Amino acid sequence: MTPGEQHERFDHLARLGRSLNALGVGVVLILPTAGEPVLEIRSASGTLLRVIVIWRSGWAFTWRPWWARMWPGDKWVEAHADNAADVIMAEVGT
Repeated sequence: MTPGEQHERFDHLARLGRSLNALGVGVVLILPTAGEPVLEIRSASGTLLRVIVIWRSGWAFTWRPWWARMWPGDKWVEAHADNAADVIMAEVGT
């Protein structure tokens, strides 16, 4: 991952984190020294959800494991969508 890609991923996750926080959801943005940034969300039921940014004909958020992204029907939303936080909240049932 290039530094530019890592910066873009961080920007998208930080924006999503602010949007989710405005909806009253607690989030933690994890920036590992090696690897990709991750946004952690704890659902109302206590389930831990990890959101990452992937390239899918444009930047997109996904909260599925890496192996689930290989098959059609996985869960994702465009990172530039104005309602990305609302879509993720509806999908995960937090």
